[in-house]
Amino acid sequence: MRFLLTAILALSLFPLMGYSSAPRPNIVVIFMDDMGYADVGCFGSQSYKTPNIDQLAAAGRKFTNFHVAQPVCSASRTALLTGCYPNRLGIHGALGPNAKHGINADEMTLAELVKQKGYATAAVGKWHLGSLPQFLPLKHGFDQYYGIPYSNDMWPFHPQAKKGTFPKLPMIEDDRVVDDDVTPEDQTRLTTDYTARGVQFIEKHKDQPFFLYLAHSMVHVPLFVSDKFKGKSGKGLFADVMMEVDWSVGQIVDTLKKNGLEDNTWIIFTSDNGPWLSYGEHAGSAGPLREGKGTCWEGGTRVACIMKWPGKIPAGTTTDTMLMTIDLLPSIAHVLEAKLPAHPIDGRNCWPIIAGEPDAKNPHDFYAFYYEQNQLQAITSGDGRWKLQLPHTYRSLPTELPKATSGKPVSYKEVKITEPELYDLYGDISESKNLATQNPDELASMQKHATAIRAELGDSLMKLPKGAGTREAGK
Repeated sequence: MRFLLTAILALSLFPLMGYSSAPRPNIVVIFMDDMGYADVGCFGSQSYKTPNIDQLAAAGRKFTNFHVAQPVCSASRTALLTGCYPNRLGIHGALGPNAKHGINADEMTLAELVKQKGYATAAVGKWHLGSLPQFLPLKHGFDQYYGIPYSNDMWPFHPQAKKGTFPKLPMIEDDRVVDDDVTPEDQTRLTTDYTARGVQFIEKHKDQPFFLYLAHSMVHVPLFVSDKFKGKSGKGLFADVMMEVDWSVGQIVDTLKKNGLEDNTWIIFTSDNGPWLSYGEHAGSAGPLREGKGTCWEGGTRVACIMKWPGKIPAGTTTDTMLMTIDLLPSIAHVLEAKLPAHPIDGRNCWPIIAGEPDAKNPHDFYAFYYEQNQLQAITSGDGRWKLQLPHTYRSLPTELPKATSGKPVSYKEVKITEPELYDLYGDISESKNLATQNPDELASMQKHATAIRAELGDSLMKLPKGAGTREAGK
């Protein structure tokens, strides 16, 4: 009788202890920087090999219509970590070293979400959600951090910047600067050092659920590679760097296998935006997609994505159903049975699509693409078929200029869209044929969605700088 009473008491305490019957997979997000849609073998690269990333796809699921919310650094990372359009939170573009704002403490990050379920959390690599102390990872749900606070080109060695434009680039561990002057030699070790920190975190926390956010600084310019991969590809520096990143993925996967964690780990591999095309041979490739980073054409927002979780995500499969980074947080919350934040978010639970359930459909009516200072530039239907390019100015490479070499960019030209343009992405992934006049009903429907999102989030192009649903960035 005493044993029975003890057992009943113990069971009654489970809810107080945060017990849940939901599976608690380890979660590893590998987030590349400026990696183009076609920069890995299984998405079309043919000039160099990425066997570890390709094996990840073979054992997992490829998402060929996966998008970022904005085609640039800080904004893209905000969307990934909060499930919100970044302009909802007052984050636009790429925050500079002297920015006085960043992610607000009231926002819930992925790290804070999984903390509800007892996860250990670590951020490794590029942060870029604010560099002042209150904006760094330890203030936003991460137990530990190692990396640089913003892009690796925001430093005194930038060859295209005026002298004095950037302060010294710091390396931060947890909440303190451990190296106040990252040098070019230090940058050759970034990929290796980030990988080692990720491996150490996994091994330290192998007996509890964990979330590792590994945000590589590469392949953002300036490109750097370790001696062990320098010249290895025979195809140039960019290929060498991609081969080292592929090695890094292999190290993470091998560590999971060695510690018996592979079967209960959900790996997500993707990029923050498309390639920075003006850097030519130091830039990646968007493959068949139009334009690249810094534009709301497919080459700027559509990125390679692979997810793997043995037994939960079907191996060797591909889907072209549209998803966006904002959908990851609510999908993870669904799997963990974790509570979403009380404030509105933009992502939806898309686990049925991720898990390959039959007839799974995207729950969004549409996705919005903002750029610059809250400019609504494009809308895509939730099924990923119709893309409306709204009137705006975007950057493009002049065809008459020679291609950039040796890490020195060429200049963009400014191109104006003066009337709405409509594209059927099912048959025209390259956005080459404007079908606006042939599809007036679809055009009207998409414009109606644009009006709705402007009311919610604003649109500086329409003289609506703030929408009713926007929140303040941290100051």
